[in-house]
Amino acid sequence: MRLEDLRPTPGSTHRRKRIGRGGGSGHGGHTVGRGMKGQNSRSGGGTRLGYEGGQTPIWMRVPKRGFHNFTRVEYACVNVDTLEARFLANAVVTPEALTELRLVHDRGFPVKILGRGEISKPLTVRAHRFGAEAKRKIEEAGGRAEVI
Repeated sequence: MRLEDLRPTPGSTHRRKRIGRGGGSGHGGHTVGRGMKGQNSRSGGGTRLGYEGGQTPIWMRVPKRGFHNFTRVEYACVNVDTLEARFLANAVVTPEALTELRLVHDRGFPVKILGRGEISKPLTVRAHRFGAEAKRKIEEAGGRAEVI
């Protein structure tokens, strides 16, 4: 048996109902299978998704809690000890280099360097933000912290 030999089981498929193609079609002529009157019989009739017939919709009935800050910026964070373990001395650390080493997942988040751990190598680190402790440790090790 080959892929092109496969057929649906007899009786399991049905022809599409072609409405509005004349009285002889069985679904044509006057009301075209929409019934006599009402919203759904009209052209452009029907309701939007989630409409509940005029009663207060569920999304308005349930209580809302909390606050969503729409201007919040979420950062991809990398610690100093990770840089120590993954980069050689005098290396240039950029968001692209962090993505290549899979330390940052490329979701469009800006990169922030945090100060957990110790660093002994001089590195040039280019990131969007630095924690105060991280900046101090990088510069004490002889490196540079550059904001991009």
